[in-house]
Amino acid sequence: MKTAGVSFLLLWFSVPLPGTVHGRNVTLVLPVAAALEAKDFSDKPSGAVKFFFANQATPRIGAHLGRYAATPTTGAAGNSDERACHEALQWTLVALEKRARQAGANAVVHIASYYKNDTLSSATEFECHAGVAAHVMLKGDFVKVGGK
Repeated sequence: MKTAGVSFLLLWFSVPLPGTVHGRNVTLVLPVAAALEAKDFSDKPSGAVKFFFANQATPRIGAHLGRYAATPTTGAAGNSDERACHEALQWTLVALEKRARQAGANAVVHIASYYKNDTLSSATEFECHAGVAAHVMLKGDFVKVGGK
């Protein structure tokens, strides 16, 4: 009986209490160009949808087809925070591209980083949160560009 009681106490004190364990969450603001130039990721946008960050100039917009926020996550284990964030940006763009194609769009405009209701709108940088996983959250508007 004493052994069971001691085992229970050991188990009780080894279980972390809610709020006492915090995962690492490092905020990085990185150049979009460097992430897009990375060639060795397995999943990249196909190029079927064009991406325009923040206030970048776009071709003539023919139709607005909705707004979307993409928030995929990638594992960061074994990678530097920067590399994990580059991969997370690629995955997030793939998610935007897939959803844009489903909506009939050929471009996503006004792309901005979006995390906990805070927006970073930049034509050259994106926000990433790295820890056990890397998170890049992007929102943008689906449009049809070009043509008549």
